[in-house]
Amino acid sequence: MVFLIYSDRFLLHQSPDLHPERPQRLTAITDLLQTHSAQLHLEWRKPTPRDLYNYLTQFHTPAHLSQIESLATAGGSHIDPDTYLCTHSYEVALLAVSAWLDAVDLTLTTGKPSFALARPPGHHALPDQAMGFCLFANGAIAAHYALEQPGINHVAILDWDVHHGNGTQAIIESNPQIRFCSLHQHPLYPFSGHPHETGTYHNLLNLPLPAGAKIADYLSLFDRQVIPFLAEFNPDLLIVSAGYDANQDDWISGIELQPQDYRTLSARCQQICPKIMFGLEGGYDLPSLAQSVLETIKGCQSPVARST
Repeated sequence: MVFLIYSDRFLLHQSPDLHPERPQRLTAITDLLQTHSAQLHLEWRKPTPRDLYNYLTQFHTPAHLSQIESLATAGGSHIDPDTYLCTHSYEVALLAVSAWLDAVDLTLTTGKPSFALARPPGHHALPDQAMGFCLFANGAIAAHYALEQPGINHVAILDWDVHHGNGTQAIIESNPQIRFCSLHQHPLYPFSGHPHETGTYHNLLNLPLPAGAKIADYLSLFDRQVIPFLAEFNPDLLIVSAGYDANQDDWISGIELQPQDYRTLSARCQQICPKIMFGLEGGYDLPSLAQSVLETIKGCQSPVARST
């Protein structure tokens, strides 16, 4: 069984014309997954509405929260050339955070994988700045939330989006109970994630990849660095910031993964921790995005893949 946390309300975060981070990303995913629900034992859940403003002030400045809310209330606006708001964006972004928190709860209480099919994404959102299509730092917030649960002492975050998760890194880099690993194309937006960025407690592992990298390059890094770095931490939960813009068919990057490669990566994650939750980040070619999410789910239901 895999829990899927989804709401049609995530489609209300409307994008400007031709913007890659658009509602159709989710409809492409959910349409495909619906056809496999029974076969893959998928259980669909709606996110829990929560009053999150005070909670989010632990991770984002009040000025940042107020800016998002006020701009949305006023009808929406571009925050920067890439990042936009519409009338519903503030409430939808809060619901996205809730979906990630629900995924944490479901995985910790049942031991089953979960996937927050939510937007807007979050791994670029800094404490005081929205950027890169991201409004709130979903993954970093989810990691801190997990540490508040009984018996949870260590949380690992793996970010396989093609862009470096600079927002996640900024929020967790001084917390010794969280380890963060990012595999990303470099040079590429946001031009961070250098190997020398290791965190206050050496809890960061940044692994830049050149354009043209393929699954063999990823598996080499997984087996030699990613799995040892995260598994030795003995995490009680693995959070995967699951972006799919490293697909060869995705125009936004130069990495050459195929959708089926995500089944392999997802299966490898079981060597890090048996309790895994995924949250949607990037991925803009609709067919490869949808198929990659499906392959990810298949991978986390596979027997544990051992490195060779």
